[in-house]
Amino acid sequence: MNNLAFSAVSIEHVKAALPPRARDAHKGNFGHVLVIGGDHGYGGAAIMAAQAAVHSGAGLVSLYTRERHISAMLNRQPEVMAHCEHLNSLIEKATVLLIGPGLGLQQWGQSLLQQLLSLHLPTLLDADALNYLASLSHTEQKTLQRDNWILTPHPGEAARLLGCDVTTVQQNRPLAIQQLQQRFGGTILLKGQHSLICGPKQQSASLNCGNPGMASGGMGDVLSGIIAALMAQGLDSFVAACCGGYLHGTAADLQAIATGERGLHATALLSCMSRLLNENA
Repeated sequence: MNNLAFSAVSIEHVKAALPPRARDAHKGNFGHVLVIGGDHGYGGAAIMAAQAAVHSGAGLVSLYTRERHISAMLNRQPEVMAHCEHLNSLIEKATVLLIGPGLGLQQWGQSLLQQLLSLHLPTLLDADALNYLASLSHTEQKTLQRDNWILTPHPGEAARLLGCDVTTVQQNRPLAIQQLQQRFGGTILLKGQHSLICGPKQQSASLNCGNPGMASGGMGDVLSGIIAALMAQGLDSFVAACCGGYLHGTAADLQAIATGERGLHATALLSCMSRLLNENA
């Protein structure tokens, strides 16, 4: 296996990937993110992912979730179009699928995954979508392999995907992410201190941003929403993961400077992240 050089992502990479918008731009130019998740009791994860996609510049954002979460979504972020039915028609309108936040592994979530993983839209898989993928046989996993998706596992999810333990992943993170990329294709973002990113063309990068205040619920959901929005705006999977990871971690650093690390919560990053996105506007 080749040894990749993991160079650090910087704000210059973000500026190069996201030049100023044309003055005659409209929402159709910036894609449509469809977030799918939020089973009973887990609506917050899907709501935060959709909210992050709005704040990251997607032209349109929809959420497919349980009916009981729709009013909470609209109260939190009325720009999101929230639905509990007609999934096929929503998919037809989507540019990017974000699958997994709060999806659960009960019948509702599993039946959705069985349908959605056969699609070929640009896709980001996180959380319970990764756990479902880990439950499949190697043969089933191989049939799903493709280049236009992003997987964003934390070390525990990475261990399940590789069939090993967390210690093994953490002892050699560069090896683990390369094994994940070879097994599943696409782009892998292995979360943790100094997150690593590995893409489909021997691409590699690292993130030298972020802080211990990010060790709180919802951070991964916000990260997924940011990256999905960047994909919707035309970035390929590797560039979207690099830029999204940088924006997420740097926003957390800025917020920690302002308020401290303890008590740092996921949606507090959104205003800082939006400012970072517009440094090149």
